[in-house]
Amino acid sequence: MADDSERLRPTSLAVLAGVAGGGLLLGWFGVSLLERVYDVVPSVPWTSVYLLAFTAAALGATAWSTWRTIHRERGRLRPYQAVNRLVLGKASALVGAFVAGAYLGFGARFLDDLPAPLPEERVIRSALAALAAVLIVVAALLLERACRVPKDEDREGQSDGAPA
Repeated sequence: MADDSERLRPTSLAVLAGVAGGGLLLGWFGVSLLERVYDVVPSVPWTSVYLLAFTAAALGATAWSTWRTIHRERGRLRPYQAVNRLVLGKASALVGAFVAGAYLGFGARFLDDLPAPLPEERVIRSALAALAAVLIVVAALLLERACRVPKDEDREGQSDGAPA
């Protein structure tokens, strides 16, 4: 039996909050940097929102498929498939948290200028992009959770000598 220190732990909410906080700071202070370098701050394009939402949907579908295979059908994944999906889930959760924080920081920078049309557009699109990035985090954590082997199946695999 593996020692608890050797087990892979689920992505913690504290780590996700720290990564999101780093993204928030980058988004907030990135506006000043963009203003200095380019004299104009770009708007958030709709394609960013759509791409983030599509990524969340793809991760959600992968999580559902993985959960159904392992937990409902009691099937098995090839080891490399399970590891790839677990790594995809962990990495996507971290990147999604960072992107959500960055869009929130970017949008929050324009809250004082809301009566003007361009800042209002930036705030709305940033908020939608951040929401889509949060959906990525949720789907990624579900994928990570779907990769867990049920305890009953884990014991059966050990008792009959089959690989887990």
